[in-house]
Amino acid sequence: MTSTVEMRLELIHVPVSDVDRARDFYVEKCGWQLLTDHVQMNDMRIVQICPPGSGCAILLGRNIPEISDMPVGVQKGLHLVVANMDEAVADLSGRGVELGEVQDLGGVLYCRFEDPDGNSWLLQQWAEGGFPHE
Repeated sequence: MTSTVEMRLELIHVPVSDVDRARDFYVEKCGWQLLTDHVQMNDMRIVQICPPGSGCAILLGRNIPEISDMPVGVQKGLHLVVANMDEAVADLSGRGVELGEVQDLGGVLYCRFEDPDGNSWLLQQWAEGGFPHE
């Protein structure tokens, strides 16, 4: 019998035009945790943030080989699974984040928002609340 090697997704890149503006949006407006913000090798900027409760951090950066070649605003529909859509919407809107309308797609709720560069996020609440992997 063969086993599968565990592979955890722990970092994704979100391409932005202004690292400071994006960091401030995610940390100050969305309330996400700033994990690191530093410059290395003269002008390579690494900013990592993490949504509350997530095991996957977000990389915002400048002059990162290959990664910084991605066009700005191309990440679309990144999912943030929440246990309670009403609470998540109230939290973000209370912080000044502009959100779309909550949509019910067969018992699964979605609500969209964008960062200043047009990268889009979807809050998702599974039917019956809760998370599908618990």
